[in-house]
Amino acid sequence: MLRLSPLGALYATQFLSAFVDNMILFIIQAIIIRDAYPDFYLPFVQSTFLASYIFLSPWVGRFADRKPKARILKVGNIVKTAGVLLLLLNFSPALSYAVVGLGAVIYSPAKYGMLPFLTQGEDHLLRANSGLESYTILAILAGSVAGGFLADLSIPLALGTCVLLYGASVGTNTLIPEDPGNTAISYRNAIREFIADTATLLSQRQSHYSLLGTGSFWLASAVLRMIIFAWAPLTLGITSGSAISLIIAVTGVGIVIGAAVTPYLVSIRSYQRTVWFGFAMGLSILALLKITSLPAAVIFLLLIGALGGIYIVPMNACLQQVGQRTVGTGKTIAVQNFLENTFMFAGVSAYTVATKTGVATNTCIGVTGMGFLFFVGYLFLSSRKGGTICNV
Repeated sequence: MLRLSPLGALYATQFLSAFVDNMILFIIQAIIIRDAYPDFYLPFVQSTFLASYIFLSPWVGRFADRKPKARILKVGNIVKTAGVLLLLLNFSPALSYAVVGLGAVIYSPAKYGMLPFLTQGEDHLLRANSGLESYTILAILAGSVAGGFLADLSIPLALGTCVLLYGASVGTNTLIPEDPGNTAISYRNAIREFIADTATLLSQRQSHYSLLGTGSFWLASAVLRMIIFAWAPLTLGITSGSAISLIIAVTGVGIVIGAAVTPYLVSIRSYQRTVWFGFAMGLSILALLKITSLPAAVIFLLLIGALGGIYIVPMNACLQQVGQRTVGTGKTIAVQNFLENTFMFAGVSAYTVATKTGVATNTCIGVTGMGFLFFVGYLFLSSRKGGTICNV
C-alpha cells in the first residue's frame, strides 16, 4: 500500500482538488457553447467564482486558524462537489460555479496555512511552497486538458469524473495530520479585524511587496486565460475546446518549470529579485501581439509561465513567514486571497465589459501586459526604498 508523508498527502490532496477545479471551467465552456450563451458569459461566470473570495475573506481565514486545517480542506472539497452536482442538475453555470468558488475560498487558506505546520525552517518552507505550486500548476495543466477532452466527449461523463475525483481528494486528506487550531479565535468583529489584518500586512515592507506582487500576477494570468479562448481561434485558427485547453495548459507547464527552479535562483531572504522576472514576464505578454503561428505561441506561453513561477513562489513563502509571526497564517492567506481575487475580479470584469462592447482582442492583450508592467514597476520603485531581506 502506498504510504505518503504528511506533506506528500497535502500535495496529493491539492493536486486532485486543483485538477477538478480546472476541469470545471472547460466543462462550463462546453455548456456555454452547447446552450448558446452570449460570448461575454464565460468571463461573467468566472467573475461569480472570484466574488466568493472577495465577500467571504473576513471569515474564512478565522475559520482556517480556529479549526484543524486538514478538516477545512475536506469541507472545501465537499462544497465544491455540491457545485458540480448543481451543474449535473442543469442549474445555471454562473450559480453552480459560484458554489464551487465558495468551496475554493474555504479550502485555500488551509492549504497554504498547513505549510508552516508541516515544515521546519525557511529553506524547507520555500521548497514546500515550490512543491505545492508545482503540483497545483501540474493539476491546472492536466485538469485543463482533461476538462476540454472529456467535455468534448460527454458533459455528464466529465461532471461525474469531477465528483469522483473530489471524493478521492477527500480520502487522501485523511492522511494529513491535524494541527491543533486556535479556539480562542472568534468570528465576532470579523470584518473590522480583517481590515486591521490587511492594514498590518500592507504596512510591512515584505508582505506589502508580496501581496501586490502575487495580486498583479494573478490579475494578468486570469485575464490572459480568458483572452486565449478568443485569441486562439482568431490568431491561430484553432476552435476545438480540447486544443484550446492544451494551448492554455502550456502556460501551466511553464509555471511548473519556473517553480521547480526557483529555489536555485531566488531565496526567501532575497525575494525582491523576483521583480526582474516580473519585467520579463510583462514583456513576454506584449510579445503575443506579434505572434501568428502555433510554435511561437507555445514558446512564449511557456516562457510567460516559467517567468511567472519564479516571480510568485518566493513571495508566497515570504508572506507565509511574515503572517505566521504577525496575524496568523490562515488570516494572512485570507487577506492574500481577498486581494488577489479582487485584482482578478476587476480584471475579468473589465475584460467582460470589453468583450461585450467589441474591444479588439489584441487591445486587451496590450492593456494586460502594460498593466502588469505598471505593477512590477511600482514594486521595483518601492523595493529601492528599503532592503532586500525578508527578515521578520
